Amino acid sequence: MNDADFKFFTTFLKERSGIALEASKQYLIDTRMAPILKEKKIADLAALVVALKGGDKVLCEMVVEAMTTNETSFFRDVSPFDAFRNEILPRVIERKERERKIQIWSAASSSGQEPYSLAILMREHFPQLAGWGVNILATDLSKEMVQKTTNGEYSQLEVNRGLPAPLLAKYFHRKGVRWQVNDDVRKLLTCRTLNLLENWVGIPTADVVFIRNVLIYFEPDVKKAILGKIRKVLRPGGYLFLGGAESTLNLDSHYKRLDIARSGCFQLEEA
Repeated sequence: MNDADFKFFTTFLKERSGIALEASKQYLIDTRMAPILKEKKIADLAALVVALKGGDKVLCEMVVEAMTTNETSFFRDVSPFDAFRNEILPRVIERKERERKIQIWSAASSSGQEPYSLAILMREHFPQLAGWGVNILATDLSKEMVQKTTNGEYSQLEVNRGLPAPLLAKYFHRKGVRWQVNDDVRKLLTCRTLNLLENWVGIPTADVVFIRNVLIYFEPDVKKAILGKIRKVLRPGGYLFLGGAESTLNLDSHYKRLDIARSGCFQLEEA
């Protein structure tokens, strides 16, 4: 890929997904575009750029989805889930005692391990929520990832990553060579595609938002815009979980970091 093609590709990617791809990451283009070149019978990356310039909608979506990072695992990084269980969810339950409804949003949820981890945690440790209206909205840019989350099916390797054996036995069942999340857990999730750069139509007011390890891929102006939009859907006093290397510092002063070790948890100021 020559300099002009690389510039077009990175501009295209940033406009469609917000991801800012550095020159040192050109190898990612080579790796992630290879299956598309093969499937679409496109000769090389230069020819791919020509095709993208032609505006093929399906091809454009395939490229953006392929360049989106989908690294995830069950109970990833542990600390945020400990904070959610021990500190945040009890506060939310106390606050919502009269309403008896809880809304959580797992944004950029990839193949669903994060929202299912939250659902399992709530089932396992908060039996008092059995009579509550609990919903976890799981959204991702990738249609393929959203469909996988909806299906709730995972390979042995995927469940081995972070999911304790007792929880696997209790909340999953065998489906051929794969494991599927039980229906009583799956029904807690609502799954849909969402591009964080576009209008957030139909996003319900949330008590807690998880958008972990996402902002690090965006430039400051995009980070500010996303944090601003989260303020509009997060209830006053609600909680925001970011990745361990992420912060709202110098981006949005309406959030304050909570002193919960390594949790990446912030609270939105009260109205």
